[in-house]
Amino acid sequence: MIHTAKAAQALYTDWSKVPIEHIEHGTERQMIVGEKLMICRLRFLPNIVTPVHSHPHEQITMVQQGRVLFTVGGEQKNVGAGDILHFPSGVPHGATMLDEEVILIDIFSPIREDFLTRS
Repeated sequence: MIHTAKAAQALYTDWSKVPIEHIEHGTERQMIVGEKLMICRLRFLPNIVTPVHSHPHEQITMVQQGRVLFTVGGEQKNVGAGDILHFPSGVPHGATMLDEEVILIDIFSPIREDFLTRS
């Protein structure tokens, strides 16, 4: 089940009430989906790698906890809690979680329909 904000109806919740989806070993995702954007909270075990990829969605990522080595358009950036990254549509990016648990908050526009079909 995905938390969804219906048109003309506000949604109030907290992450403890949003279902957790186990994507693959060491990776969990929670999603709240609006009409034109979505927010995802991802939890990664240490040393998990998300391969470099790109997509047509604009993405903003905030590191809530942990340290991450991001690859963005061929450059590497070592980031930690409180740091924010912006990935315009089509920009290649990937991430390597360092030696601690990582929690990322990802915001996408438009909605990642491919995420909805997985759950």
